[in-house]
Amino acid sequence: MTGFSPQPTEMGDQRAEALRAGLSDVRERVARACDAAGRDPAEVTVIVVTKFFPASDVRRLAALGVRDMGENRDQEASAKFADVKADTAGLRLHFIGQIQTNKAASVASYADVVHTVDRLKLVTALDRGAAAADRRLRVLVQVDLDPARPAATLGAVATAAASAGPARGGADPADVGGLVAAVQASAALDLLGVMAVAPLGVDPGPAFGRLADVSRAVRAVVPDATWISAGMSGDLEVAIRHGATHLRVGTAILGSRPTLR
Repeated sequence: MTGFSPQPTEMGDQRAEALRAGLSDVRERVARACDAAGRDPAEVTVIVVTKFFPASDVRRLAALGVRDMGENRDQEASAKFADVKADTAGLRLHFIGQIQTNKAASVASYADVVHTVDRLKLVTALDRGAAAADRRLRVLVQVDLDPARPAATLGAVATAAASAGPARGGADPADVGGLVAAVQASAALDLLGVMAVAPLGVDPGPAFGRLADVSRAVRAVVPDATWISAGMSGDLEVAIRHGATHLRVGTAILGSRPTLR
């Protein structure tokens, strides 16, 4: 399994040991889920979601071999990772939160991957921001799995309706084709695949199955767009069963989020 490879550490503090234990537990869950799905754990990358946790935890995780971190707020992420990325080789910052258009240039200047491209204006803003920073930015199209949306067709694939539940953000599946085309036409963006969050309060399986359908349709247009970013602490096994390549895991590794002041 890629995404982290816990290594011996001399840090010895209780927090580091707690993180090590969390990583080990998640690694075992991923291995079991891959075995049940007939998949190779090396196909699955765990992104450790460090939002609201301090830079000291990021450094501890890096010392334990983690290289993929997730954040969802521009102000926090830009400050937290400015120093950490400078002295941590190979660290990859995944921006997994919704992005206001006026924050896009900032995010594009430091994030390695943006998972939440959900509208054409954001494609344009991220492209301009990345070009201004003289860098390429890898992105995923976020798909709205709200089952209240009618079934729609992307290419030759009909997106199936899922069971009822509230929306979690993203583009209508019917609009994904236009977003894919916009990213392809951009100057500084590279499309990696698709991302989604399962609707709350329902079985996530049908939603992740729907995302797999959208992913197949996207790959028919962009064969290299193989990423499926889906699954979190509570539903990672279901996501793996439906082909997730990247999991966004926070609580199961870091514990409950600290209270913001």
